[in-house]
Amino acid sequence: MKQSNQWLTCANGVTSIRLLLAPLLAWAVARHRVELGAVVFILAVATDLADGRIARSRGEASALGGVLDHATDALFVSIGLAAYAFRGATPSLLPPVIALAFIQYALDSRALAGHPLRTSRIGRSNGLAYYVLLGLLVLRDAVEGGGSDSIFLYGLGWVLVLTSLVSMVDRGLAWTSTRRAPDLHDGEKEDQSLH
Repeated sequence: MKQSNQWLTCANGVTSIRLLLAPLLAWAVARHRVELGAVVFILAVATDLADGRIARSRGEASALGGVLDHATDALFVSIGLAAYAFRGATPSLLPPVIALAFIQYALDSRALAGHPLRTSRIGRSNGLAYYVLLGLLVLRDAVEGGGSDSIFLYGLGWVLVLTSLVSMVDRGLAWTSTRRAPDLHDGEKEDQSLH
């Protein structure tokens, strides 16, 4: 695939649908349009499940597509959870922590230089858990008609703030240790050359 056409793929088009759905979900949550919120969330999950399969089946899988997929996921859940945070249903700290965790993830993976994203177990679990929390909030609204807040879901939001921060510290420590490793090897070479 030519570099100039990497953005213009069917899979990236499917991924981009979530970009359009994110503000629609936020509007639905803010206006207590619970049916619309549920439909938007289901469409977002469907596009997330479909884009990777489409990319692989059409030979469109690329590091760029992976970055777009993960960035779109982070944006979708951040915007959706921000709308719920505005309503007081989840901690207001969670959406910016999600955004910062993704930025660190992309930079640490050197994704902007075309490298594939490097996931960690806790980061992957957090990514799924963000969708689960958002889905549970949407489901609660659909069942209760946008009713009462849940202490359990609010608490789950705080757990995700903490696990996201742990993941960021873990990635930071791993990045730091990889930056020190060449220095250690250079020092060992110098010691060996002295003997």
